[in-house]
Amino acid sequence: MSKRVALTGNEAIAKAMQQINPDVVAAYPITPQTEIVQIFSKYVADGEVDTEFVTVESEHSAMSAVVGSAAGGARSMTATSANGLALMWEIVYIAASTRLPIVMPVVNRALSAPINIHCDHSDAMGARDSGWIQLFSENAQEAYDNAIQAVRIGEHKDVLLPVMVNLDGFIISHAVENFNINEPEKVQEFIGEYKPEHTLLDKENPITVGPLDLQDYYFEHKRQQSEAMKYALQAVKDVGQEYGRLTGREYGYFSEYRVDDAEIVLIGMGSTMGTARAAVDELREQGVKVGLIKIRMFRPFPGEELARALAHVPVIGVLDRAESFSNNGGPLFTDMHVALYGQEHKLYDFIYGLGGRDTNVSHLKGIFSMLQKAKDGEALDRVNYIGVRE
Repeated sequence: MSKRVALTGNEAIAKAMQQINPDVVAAYPITPQTEIVQIFSKYVADGEVDTEFVTVESEHSAMSAVVGSAAGGARSMTATSANGLALMWEIVYIAASTRLPIVMPVVNRALSAPINIHCDHSDAMGARDSGWIQLFSENAQEAYDNAIQAVRIGEHKDVLLPVMVNLDGFIISHAVENFNINEPEKVQEFIGEYKPEHTLLDKENPITVGPLDLQDYYFEHKRQQSEAMKYALQAVKDVGQEYGRLTGREYGYFSEYRVDDAEIVLIGMGSTMGTARAAVDELREQGVKVGLIKIRMFRPFPGEELARALAHVPVIGVLDRAESFSNNGGPLFTDMHVALYGQEHKLYDFIYGLGGRDTNVSHLKGIFSMLQKAKDGEALDRVNYIGVRE
Protein backbone atom coordinates (compact mmCIF):
# COMPACT_ATOMS: atom_id res chain seq x y z
CA MET A 1 0.00 0.00 0.00
CA SER A 2 1.05 3.61 -0.52
CA LYS A 3 2.14 5.62 2.50
CA ARG A 4 0.99 9.13 3.43
CA VAL A 5 3.95 11.38 4.25
CA ALA A 6 4.74 15.06 4.75
CA LEU A 7 7.72 16.14 2.66
CA THR A 8 8.95 19.12 0.68
CA GLY A 9 8.88 18.99 -3.09
CA ASN A 10 12.65 18.50 -3.18
CA GLU A 11 12.35 15.61 -0.75
CA ALA A 12 9.57 14.15 -2.88
CA ILE A 13 11.78 14.20 -5.99
CA ALA A 14 14.70 12.70 -4.05
CA LYS A 15 12.40 9.94 -2.78
CA ALA A 16 11.24 9.23 -6.34
CA MET A 17 14.88 9.01 -7.43
CA GLN A 18 15.62 6.63 -4.56
CA GLN A 19 12.76 4.36 -5.64
CA ILE A 20 13.83 4.56 -9.29
CA ASN A 21 17.39 3.63 -8.23
CA PRO A 22 19.09 4.95 -11.39
CA ASP A 23 22.45 3.60 -12.49
CA VAL A 24 24.09 7.03 -12.63
CA VAL A 25 23.33 10.46 -11.15
CA ALA A 26 25.60 13.42 -11.91
CA ALA A 27 25.15 16.26 -9.46
CA TYR A 28 25.94 19.94 -9.08
CA PRO A 29 24.19 22.25 -6.58
CA ILE A 30 22.14 25.33 -7.42
CA THR A 31 19.40 27.03 -5.43
CA PRO A 32 16.59 25.98 -5.13
CA GLN A 33 17.45 22.52 -6.50
CA THR A 34 20.43 21.75 -4.23
CA GLU A 35 18.46 19.73 -1.70
CA ILE A 36 17.46 17.14 -4.32
CA VAL A 37 21.00 15.96 -5.00
CA GLN A 38 22.04 16.56 -1.38
CA ILE A 39 19.29 14.27 -0.06
CA PHE A 40 19.93 11.72 -2.79
CA SER A 41 23.64 11.69 -1.94
CA LYS A 42 22.69 10.52 1.54
CA TYR A 43 20.74 7.62 0.05
CA VAL A 44 23.91 6.75 -1.86
CA ALA A 45 26.14 7.04 1.21
CA ASP A 46 23.77 4.93 3.29
CA GLY A 47 23.69 2.17 0.67
CA GLU A 48 19.96 2.58 -0.03
CA VAL A 49 20.57 2.76 -3.81
CA ASP A 50 23.06 1.20 -6.20
CA THR A 51 23.68 4.46 -8.03
CA GLU A 52 27.07 5.68 -9.21
CA PHE A 53 26.98 9.24 -7.87
CA VAL A 54 29.22 11.58 -9.85
CA THR A 55 30.05 14.98 -8.36
CA VAL A 56 31.10 17.41 -11.07
CA GLU A 57 32.42 20.96 -11.37
CA SER A 58 29.46 22.53 -13.20
CA GLU A 59 26.03 21.90 -14.65
CA HIS A 60 27.58 21.68 -18.11
CA SER A 61 29.67 18.80 -16.76
CA ALA A 62 26.65 17.21 -15.07
CA MET A 63 24.73 16.97 -18.33
CA SER A 64 27.88 15.84 -20.15
CA ALA A 65 28.36 13.05 -17.61
CA VAL A 66 24.83 11.70 -17.94
CA VAL A 67 25.01 11.92 -21.73
CA GLY A 68 28.05 9.67 -21.51
CA SER A 69 26.49 7.25 -19.06
CA ALA A 70 23.18 7.09 -20.97
CA ALA A 71 25.02 6.46 -24.23
CA GLY A 72 26.77 3.60 -22.42
CA GLY A 73 23.41 2.03 -21.56
CA ALA A 74 22.94 3.30 -18.00
CA ARG A 75 19.63 4.66 -16.64
CA SER A 76 20.75 8.22 -15.87
CA MET A 77 19.42 11.26 -14.01
CA THR A 78 20.48 14.74 -12.96
CA ALA A 79 18.72 17.86 -11.65
CA THR A 80 19.14 21.62 -11.95
CA SER A 81 17.56 25.08 -11.88
CA ALA A 82 17.65 28.36 -13.80
CA ASN A 83 21.21 29.49 -14.59
CA GLY A 84 22.37 25.91 -14.16
CA LEU A 85 20.03 24.80 -16.94
CA ALA A 86 21.31 27.68 -19.07
CA LEU A 87 24.91 26.55 -18.49
CA MET A 88 23.89 23.07 -19.72
CA TRP A 89 22.49 24.54 -22.96
CA GLU A 90 24.89 22.98 -25.45
CA ILE A 91 24.61 19.51 -23.90
CA VAL A 92 20.84 19.72 -23.36
CA TYR A 93 20.45 19.77 -27.14
CA ILE A 94 22.99 16.98 -27.54
CA ALA A 95 21.10 14.77 -25.06
CA ALA A 96 17.87 15.10 -27.07
CA SER A 97 19.49 14.83 -30.49
CA THR A 98 21.38 11.70 -29.42
CA ARG A 99 18.03 10.20 -28.31
CA LEU A 100 19.05 9.52 -24.71
CA PRO A 101 16.19 9.00 -22.20
CA ILE A 102 17.73 11.03 -19.36
CA VAL A 103 15.34 12.25 -16.63
CA MET A 104 16.03 15.70 -15.18
CA PRO A 105 13.96 17.43 -12.49
CA VAL A 106 14.13 21.21 -12.98
CA VAL A 107 13.20 23.37 -10.00
CA ASN A 108 11.91 26.39 -11.86
CA ARG A 109 13.61 29.67 -11.08
CA ALA A 110 14.02 33.05 -12.78
CA LEU A 111 17.06 33.60 -14.98
CA SER A 112 19.53 36.40 -14.30
CA ALA A 113 19.95 39.32 -14.63
CA PRO A 114 19.11 40.87 -12.21
CA ILE A 115 19.97 37.94 -9.94
CA ASN A 116 16.83 36.29 -8.60
CA ILE A 117 16.52 32.88 -6.95
CA HIS A 118 12.73 32.66 -6.90
CA CYS A 119 10.15 31.06 -9.16
CA ASP A 120 9.17 31.68 -12.68
CA HIS A 121 9.23 29.46 -15.77
CA SER A 122 11.84 31.29 -17.85
CA ASP A 123 14.41 28.52 -17.39
CA ALA A 124 12.19 25.73 -18.74
CA MET A 125 10.72 27.98 -21.44
CA GLY A 126 14.21 28.69 -22.75
CA ALA A 127 14.66 24.95 -23.31
CA ARG A 128 11.21 24.35 -24.77
CA ASP A 129 12.49 23.77 -28.29
CA SER A 130 15.54 21.70 -27.36
CA GLY A 131 13.83 18.36 -28.04
CA TRP A 132 13.08 17.41 -24.41
CA ILE A 133 9.68 16.21 -23.26
CA GLN A 134 8.48 18.67 -20.59
CA LEU A 135 6.11 17.85 -17.74
CA PHE A 136 4.89 20.44 -15.21
CA SER A 137 3.77 19.78 -11.64
CA GLU A 138 1.23 21.59 -9.48
CA ASN A 139 2.43 20.19 -6.16
CA ALA A 140 4.76 17.66 -4.51
CA GLN A 141 2.47 14.75 -5.35
CA GLU A 142 2.58 15.52 -9.04
CA ALA A 143 6.34 16.15 -8.96
CA TYR A 144 6.89 12.74 -7.39
CA ASP A 145 4.48 11.00 -9.79
CA ASN A 146 5.87 12.78 -12.85
CA ALA A 147 9.44 11.78 -12.00
CA ILE A 148 8.50 8.10 -11.88
CA GLN A 149 6.45 8.24 -15.08
CA ALA A 150 9.22 10.14 -16.85
CA VAL A 151 11.43 7.05 -16.77
CA ARG A 152 8.87 4.97 -18.66
CA ILE A 153 8.00 7.76 -21.09
CA GLY A 154 11.57 8.55 -22.07
CA GLU A 155 12.62 4.92 -22.37
CA HIS A 156 9.68 3.90 -24.57
CA LYS A 157 11.16 2.25 -27.64
CA ASP A 158 9.30 4.58 -30.00
CA VAL A 159 10.30 7.71 -28.04
CA LEU A 160 13.84 7.56 -26.63
CA LEU A 161 13.92 11.21 -25.60
CA PRO A 162 15.02 12.97 -22.40
CA VAL A 163 12.32 14.19 -20.01
CA MET A 164 12.29 17.36 -17.92
CA VAL A 165 10.15 17.25 -14.75
CA ASN A 166 9.34 20.84 -13.72
CA LEU A 167 8.35 22.01 -10.25
CA ASP A 168 8.08 25.60 -9.04
CA GLY A 169 11.03 26.85 -7.01
CA PHE A 170 10.40 27.35 -3.26
CA ILE A 171 6.61 27.23 -3.73
CA ILE A 172 6.82 23.47 -4.30
CA SER A 173 10.49 22.67 -3.72
CA HIS A 174 10.68 23.99 -0.14
CA ALA A 175 7.06 23.79 1.03
CA VAL A 176 5.97 20.76 3.07
CA GLU A 177 2.90 18.93 1.78
CA ASN A 178 1.09 15.72 2.56
CA PHE A 179 1.16 13.24 -0.30
CA ASN A 180 1.25 9.53 -1.06
CA ILE A 181 4.40 7.61 -1.92
CA ASN A 182 4.32 4.22 -3.57
CA GLU A 183 5.79 0.99 -2.32
CA PRO A 184 9.35 0.70 -3.67
CA GLU A 185 8.62 -2.71 -5.18
CA LYS A 186 5.70 -1.28 -7.16
CA VAL A 187 7.88 1.50 -8.54
CA GLN A 188 10.50 -0.99 -9.67
CA GLU A 189 7.84 -3.19 -11.24
CA PHE A 190 6.33 -0.17 -12.99
CA ILE A 191 9.55 1.20 -14.50
CA GLY A 192 11.04 -2.23 -15.25
CA GLU A 193 14.62 -2.99 -16.18
CA TYR A 194 16.24 -0.68 -18.69
CA LYS A 195 17.40 -2.68 -21.71
CA PRO A 196 18.58 -0.27 -24.43
CA GLU A 197 18.80 -1.75 -27.90
CA HIS A 198 22.01 0.09 -28.80
CA THR A 199 24.78 1.20 -26.43
CA LEU A 200 28.23 2.63 -26.84
CA LEU A 201 29.74 -0.15 -24.72
CA ASP A 202 28.30 -3.07 -26.69
CA LYS A 203 31.52 -4.27 -28.32
CA GLU A 204 29.70 -6.99 -30.27
CA ASN A 205 27.52 -4.37 -32.01
CA PRO A 206 29.63 -1.20 -32.21
CA ILE A 207 27.95 2.15 -32.83
CA THR A 208 29.03 5.76 -33.19
CA VAL A 209 27.49 8.39 -30.92
CA GLY A 210 27.45 12.07 -31.89
CA PRO A 211 29.28 11.88 -35.23
CA LEU A 212 29.72 14.67 -37.75
CA ASP A 213 26.40 14.87 -39.59
CA LEU A 214 26.37 17.30 -42.50
CA GLN A 215 23.96 17.86 -45.39
CA ASP A 216 23.69 14.16 -46.14
CA TYR A 217 21.75 13.01 -43.05
CA TYR A 218 21.30 15.84 -40.53
CA PHE A 219 17.84 16.79 -41.81
CA GLU A 220 16.65 13.17 -41.62
CA HIS A 221 17.80 12.89 -38.00
CA LYS A 222 15.92 16.05 -37.06
CA ARG A 223 12.86 14.62 -38.79
CA GLN A 224 13.20 11.45 -36.72
CA GLN A 225 13.20 13.57 -33.56
CA SER A 226 9.94 15.16 -34.70
CA GLU A 227 8.40 11.73 -35.17
CA ALA A 228 9.59 10.70 -31.71
CA MET A 229 7.73 13.67 -30.25
CA LYS A 230 4.58 12.47 -32.01
CA TYR A 231 5.03 9.02 -30.50
CA ALA A 232 5.54 10.70 -27.12
CA LEU A 233 1.92 11.87 -27.20
CA GLN A 234 0.73 8.28 -27.07
CA ALA A 235 3.42 7.20 -24.62
CA VAL A 236 2.51 9.94 -22.12
CA LYS A 237 -1.14 8.96 -22.35
CA ASP A 238 -0.51 5.22 -22.02
CA VAL A 239 1.97 5.56 -19.16
CA GLY A 240 -0.36 7.97 -17.32
CA GLN A 241 -3.24 5.51 -17.57
CA GLU A 242 -1.10 2.59 -16.41
CA TYR A 243 0.17 4.66 -13.50
CA GLY A 244 -3.44 5.43 -12.63
CA ARG A 245 -4.24 1.72 -12.44
CA LEU A 246 -1.26 1.26 -10.13
CA THR A 247 -1.85 4.21 -7.80
CA GLY A 248 -5.36 5.57 -8.40
CA ARG A 249 -3.78 8.80 -9.73
CA GLU A 250 -4.21 8.86 -13.50
CA TYR A 251 -2.41 11.46 -15.62
CA GLY A 252 -3.01 12.88 -19.08
CA TYR A 253 -1.87 15.88 -21.09
CA PHE A 254 -3.92 18.33 -19.04
CA SER A 255 -6.76 18.36 -16.55
CA GLU A 256 -10.05 20.23 -16.83
CA TYR A 257 -11.84 21.88 -13.92
CA ARG A 258 -15.46 23.03 -14.32
CA VAL A 259 -14.96 23.52 -18.06
CA ASP A 260 -18.04 21.72 -19.44
CA ASP A 261 -20.39 24.70 -19.23
CA ALA A 262 -17.79 27.44 -18.82
CA GLU A 263 -17.99 30.67 -20.81
CA ILE A 264 -14.55 31.84 -19.66
CA VAL A 265 -11.58 29.52 -19.11
CA LEU A 266 -8.08 30.16 -17.80
CA ILE A 267 -5.17 27.98 -18.92
CA GLY A 268 -1.83 27.66 -17.13
CA MET A 269 0.82 25.45 -15.57
CA GLY A 270 2.45 24.86 -12.20
CA SER A 271 1.64 25.72 -8.61
CA THR A 272 -0.58 28.72 -9.41
CA MET A 273 -3.22 26.34 -10.74
CA GLY A 274 -4.26 25.55 -7.17
CA THR A 275 -4.83 29.26 -6.56
CA ALA A 276 -6.74 29.56 -9.81
CA ARG A 277 -8.95 26.63 -8.82
CA ALA A 278 -9.92 28.47 -5.62
CA ALA A 279 -10.79 31.57 -7.67
CA VAL A 280 -12.96 29.45 -9.97
CA ASP A 281 -14.85 28.04 -6.99
CA GLU A 282 -15.51 31.47 -5.49
CA LEU A 283 -16.79 32.86 -8.77
CA ARG A 284 -18.93 29.78 -9.41
CA GLU A 285 -20.62 30.41 -6.06
CA GLN A 286 -21.55 33.83 -7.47
CA GLY A 287 -23.02 32.25 -10.59
CA VAL A 288 -20.17 33.14 -12.94
CA LYS A 289 -19.49 30.35 -15.44
CA VAL A 290 -15.71 30.08 -15.34
CA GLY A 291 -13.33 27.13 -15.60
CA LEU A 292 -9.69 26.12 -15.59
CA ILE A 293 -7.38 23.93 -17.64
CA LYS A 294 -4.09 22.91 -16.04
CA ILE A 295 -1.50 21.84 -18.56
CA ARG A 296 0.75 19.03 -17.41
CA MET A 297 2.57 18.25 -20.68
CA PHE A 298 4.02 21.31 -22.38
CA ARG A 299 6.29 19.43 -24.80
CA PRO A 300 5.07 17.90 -26.98
CA PHE A 301 2.26 20.44 -26.96
CA PRO A 302 -1.24 18.87 -27.01
CA GLY A 303 -2.71 21.52 -29.29
CA GLU A 304 -5.40 19.42 -31.00
CA GLU A 305 -6.65 18.03 -27.70
CA LEU A 306 -6.82 21.50 -26.14
CA ALA A 307 -8.67 22.88 -29.16
CA ARG A 308 -11.34 20.18 -28.78
CA ALA A 309 -11.68 20.81 -25.04
CA LEU A 310 -12.12 24.56 -25.63
CA ALA A 311 -14.28 24.46 -28.75
CA HIS A 312 -17.34 25.75 -26.90
CA VAL A 313 -15.58 28.45 -24.84
CA PRO A 314 -15.89 32.00 -26.25
CA VAL A 315 -13.27 33.71 -24.05
CA ILE A 316 -9.94 32.22 -23.00
CA GLY A 317 -7.17 33.60 -20.83
CA VAL A 318 -3.63 32.18 -20.79
CA LEU A 319 -1.36 32.42 -17.74
CA ASP A 320 2.33 32.75 -18.61
CA ARG A 321 4.96 32.74 -15.86
CA ALA A 322 7.62 33.76 -18.39
CA GLU A 323 8.11 36.60 -20.86
CA SER A 324 9.23 35.78 -24.40
CA PHE A 325 10.11 39.41 -25.31
CA SER A 326 8.52 38.87 -28.72
CA ASN A 327 5.78 41.47 -28.19
CA ASN A 328 3.37 38.62 -28.95
CA GLY A 329 2.87 37.28 -25.43
CA GLY A 330 4.46 34.47 -23.44
CA PRO A 331 5.42 31.00 -24.68
CA LEU A 332 2.19 29.26 -23.62
CA PHE A 333 0.06 31.98 -25.20
CA THR A 334 1.92 31.62 -28.49
CA ASP A 335 1.30 27.87 -28.58
CA MET A 336 -2.35 28.34 -27.63
CA HIS A 337 -2.78 30.92 -30.39
CA VAL A 338 -1.52 28.39 -32.93
CA ALA A 339 -3.64 25.57 -31.46
CA LEU A 340 -6.82 27.64 -31.71
CA TYR A 341 -6.09 29.16 -35.11
CA GLY A 342 -9.22 29.30 -37.23
CA GLN A 343 -11.58 28.98 -34.26
CA GLU A 344 -13.72 31.85 -33.04
CA HIS A 345 -12.33 32.59 -29.60
CA LYS A 346 -11.28 35.73 -27.83
CA LEU A 347 -7.80 34.87 -26.57
CA TYR A 348 -5.75 36.96 -24.12
CA ASP A 349 -2.43 36.53 -22.35
CA PHE A 350 -1.64 37.35 -18.73
CA ILE A 351 2.02 37.39 -17.71
CA TYR A 352 2.37 37.01 -13.96
CA GLY A 353 4.62 36.00 -11.10
CA LEU A 354 8.01 36.80 -12.62
CA GLY A 355 10.87 36.45 -10.13
CA GLY A 356 8.55 34.92 -7.55
CA ARG A 357 6.07 37.82 -7.40
CA ASP A 358 3.07 36.63 -5.40
CA THR A 359 -0.13 35.82 -7.27
CA ASN A 360 -3.17 35.34 -5.05
CA VAL A 361 -6.85 34.55 -5.43
CA SER A 362 -7.72 38.23 -5.80
CA HIS A 363 -5.34 38.53 -8.74
CA LEU A 364 -6.95 35.52 -10.43
CA LYS A 365 -10.45 36.83 -9.82
CA GLY A 366 -9.33 40.12 -11.28
CA ILE A 367 -8.20 38.32 -14.43
CA PHE A 368 -11.58 36.62 -14.72
CA SER A 369 -13.23 40.02 -14.29
CA MET A 370 -11.15 41.45 -17.15
CA LEU A 371 -12.11 38.50 -19.32
CA GLN A 372 -15.78 38.94 -18.46
CA LYS A 373 -15.61 42.56 -19.62
CA ALA A 374 -13.91 41.42 -22.83
CA LYS A 375 -16.72 38.90 -23.31
CA ASP A 376 -19.20 41.76 -22.95
CA GLY A 377 -17.45 43.72 -25.68
CA GLU A 378 -15.00 45.97 -23.82
CA ALA A 379 -11.51 46.38 -25.27
CA LEU A 380 -8.70 44.39 -23.63
CA ASP A 381 -5.04 44.31 -24.54
CA ARG A 382 -3.92 41.04 -26.11
CA VAL A 383 -1.01 40.83 -23.62
CA ASN A 384 -1.48 41.96 -20.00
CA TYR A 385 0.82 42.06 -16.95
CA ILE A 386 -0.64 41.08 -13.59
CA GLY A 387 0.65 42.23 -10.21
CA VAL A 388 3.36 44.53 -11.61
CA ARG A 389 3.91 48.19 -10.76
CA GLU A 390 3.51 50.01 -14.10
